[in-house]
Amino acid sequence: MNAIADQKSALAEALLAEGAVADPASEAPWAQRFRAAAVERVRALGAPVRRDEYWKYTDPSSLTRPVPLAPASAAAPPRRGPFAAIEAVTLTFVNGLFRPDLSDPLALEGVETVPLSQALIGESWAADQLGRLEAEGQAPVARPLAALNGALARDGVLIRVTGTPSKPIHLRYEADGEGGGAARLRSLVALEENASLSLLESGPGAHRFNTVLEVSQAAGSAFHHARLQVDPAMDQVVSGLFARLEARAQLKSFTLRSAAKAATVAHPLARNEAVLTLAGDHASAHIAGGILGRADAHADFTVFLTHDAEDCESRQVFKTVLDDEARGVFQGKILVKEGAQRTDGYQISQSILLSEACEFDAKPELEIYADDVQCSHGSTTGAIDETALFYLRSRGVDQATAEALLVAAFIEEAVDEIDADAPAGEAVRDAVRAEVARWMADRSAG
Repeated sequence: MNAIADQKSALAEALLAEGAVADPASEAPWAQRFRAAAVERVRALGAPVRRDEYWKYTDPSSLTRPVPLAPASAAAPPRRGPFAAIEAVTLTFVNGLFRPDLSDPLALEGVETVPLSQALIGESWAADQLGRLEAEGQAPVARPLAALNGALARDGVLIRVTGTPSKPIHLRYEADGEGGGAARLRSLVALEENASLSLLESGPGAHRFNTVLEVSQAAGSAFHHARLQVDPAMDQVVSGLFARLEARAQLKSFTLRSAAKAATVAHPLARNEAVLTLAGDHASAHIAGGILGRADAHADFTVFLTHDAEDCESRQVFKTVLDDEARGVFQGKILVKEGAQRTDGYQISQSILLSEACEFDAKPELEIYADDVQCSHGSTTGAIDETALFYLRSRGVDQATAEALLVAAFIEEAVDEIDADAPAGEAVRDAVRAEVARWMADRSAG
């Protein structure tokens, strides 16, 4: 055990050294305290290794090898991304740094938006909030790469929401050139009572891209979140979503990870973690996602959802479609604390395997300490429905089209978790459906 602890410690120190903040002394005292606390967490936790319980299905070694920091860029014209047709306030980050020249004006009714790099050098409303939810989310399961993000992130965005804006905010991540190097972004969304926001995320960011989003929701607030990780340059992606919901707050989050055969490197890897706490009565959290994997791509969704109040509802809906030698992982847990009576928790993960060489691993968990609850979980894995396929083929539908229709229908249950009534909600659904169709067309083309 000492050897493993020493290994974790050595890897953590190497990661802390690979992209240190250029001039931490230039940051405000509160920001320096935030950094120091994050560094302390990284050193206490150590870097993840395969022996860790929540990493046994995903080898973290490619994420813990030091990678040079992606340079600041003066180039990188934005590309047309999957959300390009959606009317939104778009904030562009290139190699992990905010680019105002490629972004829309930071003006939206009921919203205060500040780049993290600007906030860190002065006074900020986020001084007592940034890093708090991530630090709380380190127990009972360690999230060392999220702590590393806090220690080293150079930019991101702070968003305080007091009203109900009419359109989403889109965080668009770009990589200069071939996207070499590592980049980290830390963002915080604070929704005040009865406020609401729709947030979109897309783009590769860098060769190794580490993002953390903290969401603090006051009573009656609503947060709608959609993230598309579909760019072939998204080689190594680690994301963390940490959210706390007070009474009657609502959260809906959807992530699609799509890896085509033409990825820029061998074995592209995505690890998406979510740590959600329902802390107020009648709160509701729905988290959903999909994996589309080809070649030797690896994608992992790991969710830890805590019910810590009465009359709360949670949904976890994840769909996976794999081909070639791709691998998908779902680890989902529902923890119902003592006193969280009348909990309604539901979790489902399902996969379709389109080849004999691909693999799907599922680890659903329930831990319940209240007696008046309705909680269920399930997981299924299998080939495409041969009966449905035969039905379509018998009516003149060609093989590729029939398979595409069945895969689209399979994914749709997760897509339905995107709120169509949220700003641009139906357009977001259409963007996801378009990516599913594109992935199937790419597969048909070989």
